[in-house]
Amino acid sequence: MDTMKAQGGIQMLLNAEQDAQQIIASARNVKMARLRQAHDEAEREVTNYRTQLEADYQKQISECSGSSDSSVKRLEAETDTRIRKMKEASSRVSPDVVSMLIRHITTVRT
Repeated sequence: MDTMKAQGGIQMLLNAEQDAQQIIASARNVKMARLRQAHDEAEREVTNYRTQLEADYQKQISECSGSSDSSVKRLEAETDTRIRKMKEASSRVSPDVVSMLIRHITTVRT
């Protein structure tokens, strides 16, 4: 009778071990599914973030190139204005400079 009881106890232990293994396997499967899901979510977030960064970068490039064009036009206008003012100033002073040069060249020091 003791052997019968012992075998029944052993069988109970084996059944409990199998149940534990099934619970562990089920938990592993759930964990792996959750890890896969988390990985997929992370990839989607990274893709979305990368897309957003690329869009922001392209926007900044277009803004900079637009402001670059306006800056170039503004600088060209400023340069033309300065050149015109310098020509006007030089044309006003030119006769005086020429007469001063002629006077100094023709004057002989003794």
